[in-house]
Amino acid sequence: MGCFSCFDSREVEKLNLDKQSDHRKEIRPSVSSNISRLSSGEDRLKSRSNVGLRKESSGPKDAPDVNIAAQTFTFRELATATKNFRPESFIGEGGFGSVYKGRLESTGQVVAVKKLDRNGLQGNREFLVEVLMLSLLHHPNLVNLIGYCADGDQRLLVYEFMPLGSLEDHLHDLPLNKDPLDWSTRMKIAAGAAKGLEYLHDKASPPVIYRDFKSSNILLDEGFHPKLSDFGLAKLGPMGDKSHVSTRVMGTYGYCAPEYAMTGQLTVKSDVYSFGVVFLELITGRKAIDSTRPQGEQNLVAWARPLINDRRKFGKLADPGLEGQFPIRGLYQALAVASMCTQEQAAARPLIGDVVTALSYLANQSYEPNSAPGHISRFNGDKDERRTGGRISKNEEGGGSGRKGDVEGSERDDSPRETAKMLNKDLDRERAVAEAKMWGENWREKRPERDDSPRETAKMLNKDLDRERAVAEAKMWGENWREKRRQSAQGSFDGTNR
Repeated sequence: MGCFSCFDSREVEKLNLDKQSDHRKEIRPSVSSNISRLSSGEDRLKSRSNVGLRKESSGPKDAPDVNIAAQTFTFRELATATKNFRPESFIGEGGFGSVYKGRLESTGQVVAVKKLDRNGLQGNREFLVEVLMLSLLHHPNLVNLIGYCADGDQRLLVYEFMPLGSLEDHLHDLPLNKDPLDWSTRMKIAAGAAKGLEYLHDKASPPVIYRDFKSSNILLDEGFHPKLSDFGLAKLGPMGDKSHVSTRVMGTYGYCAPEYAMTGQLTVKSDVYSFGVVFLELITGRKAIDSTRPQGEQNLVAWARPLINDRRKFGKLADPGLEGQFPIRGLYQALAVASMCTQEQAAARPLIGDVVTALSYLANQSYEPNSAPGHISRFNGDKDERRTGGRISKNEEGGGSGRKGDVEGSERDDSPRETAKMLNKDLDRERAVAEAKMWGENWREKRPERDDSPRETAKMLNKDLDRERAVAEAKMWGENWREKRRQSAQGSFDGTNR
């Protein structure tokens, strides 16, 4: 699960870190001053919602010194907390090093302690970047950094403990006694992770490019609340009139955006591609790269793309572990989002803010996971979903042995392109119908007290006719929105940038 170059690494970017010529000398724990000298400009990072951040300048030629709000620990304290880093305390491994579960003796708090792999080539840089990023950035969907240790040559990070592990633990290689995630939980995890990414891209100033978005870096708190972790590869985004930053190609194979892997040019759209890969993992239950599968199915995006292009095969993209318990229309919409995020051309991908809007809509839809096999659960405001949402496989129609939840063709165009267009239309339609209904029901209360004279009565007759006509038109518009969509459809999504 470690981080490695997507392809051949390019020339290593230079850092203005105070490197000692003799690496055997003891490194003093002056973490904040080292962080402030990162050449990529991390000292300029300011979060709009940061807490406890203070900068001081020691002179016009000196880099500003960042006073980290995180707690400092001695190595002895963390060794005691983890029972001297014994194997029974080991809970995982990341790009930075090994992770151990521990309990702080001073407070009794359960924590996760990440210990730097001193043999790693990039461990010290990752340590500096991660302390900086997590000290300045605060959001419900980012893991909380409690503190750090920089005793001698020891480098450790202390986080809040995530009791449910990583998203990867709940998607792949599940033990027999572990139930797979249901559809609603998957959508909520995706929406929460997207919100964390949105915070980095749109709320931090300058923006932060995560650069290593993957299922093993999404940790789960109680209630499957997702939080992004492992910021060692994070990079400040472009500023001013720059469209990208050029950097060494780093990340995890299978998640890297193609333009970044080929050119080293990094943008926020590179993160959007990685998000799309993780979202496909959530939908399909497959790994981003799986060497145990046949040759044509080892790369998740390459395998999924032709299936997404054919709506008759959408059912094959759903995780078999769901056992058909998913809304067909929800699957269409989720595939539309994943397809747009994993476009080959970066410019064709949506901004993460638009992804958050779409996924928040999906995560808030009502769905009954215990409904009958193959059942298309209706969404809020869509009472005729069972009639027009596509047909179920033959096993529900009374013949054949198709898998539960498989979809046959239907008259309407449910391609990802059209479904993506309809996400915003659905919201507008439901809002308009609700407003029209409320206006129709409360019109007497809204109008002023009327005069029942013949003159006023005549005026009100016309108002009544106008009201009834408006309500009828709103109702007709709401009921016939699918017909309007069919007329404006431009054909099935073919997976190319148009």
